[in-house]
Amino acid sequence: MNDDLKGKSGKVRVMYVRGDDNADKRSENPRTGKGGSRAKGSSRAEGGRRGPRDENRSRDAGRGQREEGSSPWRTVSRPPREDVAQDAGTDAPLPKGYVDPEVIRKQRAEEARVYGENACQALFMSRPDAIVRAWFVQSVTPRFKEALRWMAANRKAYHVVEDADLVKASGTEHHGGVCFIIKKRNGISVSQWLSKASDTDCVLALEDVGNPHNLGAIVRSCAHFGVKGVVVQDAGLLESGAAIRTAEGGAEHVEAITGDSFQASLDAFRDAGYAIVTTSSHKGTPLFSATLPKKMVLVLGQEKEGVSDATFAGADLNIAIDGTGKVESLNVSVATGILLAEWWRQRHS
Repeated sequence: MNDDLKGKSGKVRVMYVRGDDNADKRSENPRTGKGGSRAKGSSRAEGGRRGPRDENRSRDAGRGQREEGSSPWRTVSRPPREDVAQDAGTDAPLPKGYVDPEVIRKQRAEEARVYGENACQALFMSRPDAIVRAWFVQSVTPRFKEALRWMAANRKAYHVVEDADLVKASGTEHHGGVCFIIKKRNGISVSQWLSKASDTDCVLALEDVGNPHNLGAIVRSCAHFGVKGVVVQDAGLLESGAAIRTAEGGAEHVEAITGDSFQASLDAFRDAGYAIVTTSSHKGTPLFSATLPKKMVLVLGQEKEGVSDATFAGADLNIAIDGTGKVESLNVSVATGILLAEWWRQRHS
């Protein structure tokens, strides 16, 4: 059934409206079965005291009236916008309380679920105005006292619920006792990033990396080693609930950078004086023998395929993480942590 016809309990929302043809009669309540037809102006005094048989006859007559479809009450469901437009024309006013399904879809596309205690605490400290709604289990509320006070003062809806209800609200059993609905960040453009870049800067660029758990682990390493920007094709990738939870608060210290295309973004960084550094498990300068540029874009690709041939060929420096060779490659998030740790060591040793 269309969600637009449902209330909070999941039941169909209905309205009972009196028909015009029986406006002068008192009708039986269709929900309780009480009441009955009585002519306008009549009273019990006219017919004397009513006995049980009279009451039974009145109820039977009421039932018959409903079965014949002559009840002065009729049930009306609120229609979707399309039905309203067809029946009343596109310029006709919508029913009171009507919510456009398209508006709801747009709002949901602009929102994300964030869960996990560390992730939600960091989000509240960093951008509380992004919070739309929140759910908590009782056991975590003492650690979210400030958040609860702030939400109450700023008229943000929150609910203290049982674990099973939080599973439904968050969409996962790994919710950590809390879930926020937030407004997504849109990221910043390459030009905006370059306008504020310093002389020493490392930016990460992820080519076709989409696993939210890998993204979360990568963002966590970025936050730890002071990398504040990540080039991605879609800023929303860093705003998924699983990615933010895995980042354990690191997502609040890293921004998504987007451009017209992945290659165009790399070209813009190169033009601004950044060295493009790619990685490979098979060929390239061994990491611990290389001098990493002070200003660079470190490009990583899928664990299986790595970066594309075009990206690898166009790099200023290719790096390999040397090891025993007993495994084909490292997980992309693990490789990121090793590479960023070496960049940090060279800058701060």
